[in-house]
Amino acid sequence: MDRLLCIWFGAGLLKPAPGTWGSAVAVLLGLLLHRIGHFPLLAAATVIVTIVGFRAVRRHTQGMSDPDRSEIVIDEVAGQWLALCFPSAAFFFAQIPSDTFPYPGWLAAFLFFRLFDIWKPWLVGRADRNGGVDGVMKDDLWAGLFAGIATLLAAAFAHLVLM
Repeated sequence: MDRLLCIWFGAGLLKPAPGTWGSAVAVLLGLLLHRIGHFPLLAAATVIVTIVGFRAVRRHTQGMSDPDRSEIVIDEVAGQWLALCFPSAAFFFAQIPSDTFPYPGWLAAFLFFRLFDIWKPWLVGRADRNGGVDGVMKDDLWAGLFAGIATLLAAAFAHLVLM
């Protein structure tokens, strides 16, 4: 079961770029969670997948010399959902119905997450360089946090400056 969770039910086996595939699958599932239960459900799912991710990665990679294997994408799911929580929360608190699809926020969260996950600036890179089992999850959580903040800053710029 740990392997199945780590590869996120097969998304991590897609080629090329399993991390991008894992993130794309996470966006689709995140949008579904948002639509069903808005921000509260997406936030709860993010907490759960993060806790489960740390446990599953720790157990699945036990004894491996390199625990940060490309097919492990539960870290991308956790980080991507964290990034999606930012526009989801903004829509929730603005009382925008969950069945409305303001796509720029979702797309921006995806693109910023992939940017920070690949580029690995500052704390993202530090967590990645520290390595180890926890580093597998931590770098993507930092990338998700930065992507969420960048998404809100881009939305503020778009709404306050460009309009």
